[in-house]
Amino acid sequence: MAVAQSQSSGLARFWGGGIHPYGISHKKLGMWLFLASDSLTFAALIFGYAYLRNASHDWPRPFEFYPSIVVSTAMTFCLLTSSLTMVLAVHHSQHGDARKVVRWLVATMVGGLAFLILHANEWRELIQHGMTTRSNPWGDPMFGATFFTMTGLHMFHVLTGVLYLGYVALNHSRGKTEADSVEVCGLYWHFVDLVWMFIFPLVYLMSVSLGSATH
Repeated sequence: MAVAQSQSSGLARFWGGGIHPYGISHKKLGMWLFLASDSLTFAALIFGYAYLRNASHDWPRPFEFYPSIVVSTAMTFCLLTSSLTMVLAVHHSQHGDARKVVRWLVATMVGGLAFLILHANEWRELIQHGMTTRSNPWGDPMFGATFFTMTGLHMFHVLTGVLYLGYVALNHSRGKTEADSVEVCGLYWHFVDLVWMFIFPLVYLMSVSLGSATH
């Protein structure tokens, strides 16, 4: 009887909340689940792009080494650098240095904003040269649809990440967040950077123009 009561009491404590059954916080678990589902979305887009590219006999190569590949490489550098500053922000959050946390979070935001500015300028130039979601002057019209969809969704994630970082930095400067919150937003930011490391070689490096300049 005493054993049964002890087990019942243990179950009551378990279902009563306040514990972490997977050994991590609820915030971190929620972020991991979100990233797992989001990775399926990007995986589907990347697979679709690769399939269309392989199936097409007229897949365009619109990117000149200069300026397109140089600029996209600079965009990659911005994101990789922002990953480093994000690591530093998480490191200092674990050591309780709020001032350095905010400083490195802001540096990460700057890297993200630089990426967005460069990418938006690239979109502007491509649109000026006649590229839309339904057509482009270089070949298979599906290139425009897949390019704008994939890079547009990634840009939206970067913009969301910058806003998220700003929110965490503001609250951390006011002492309203803990180290765990900084680490959770770091997971999101590293995911965004990782996705770009698939898009960059597949969309840009494999689409370098072998002929005359296009833009």
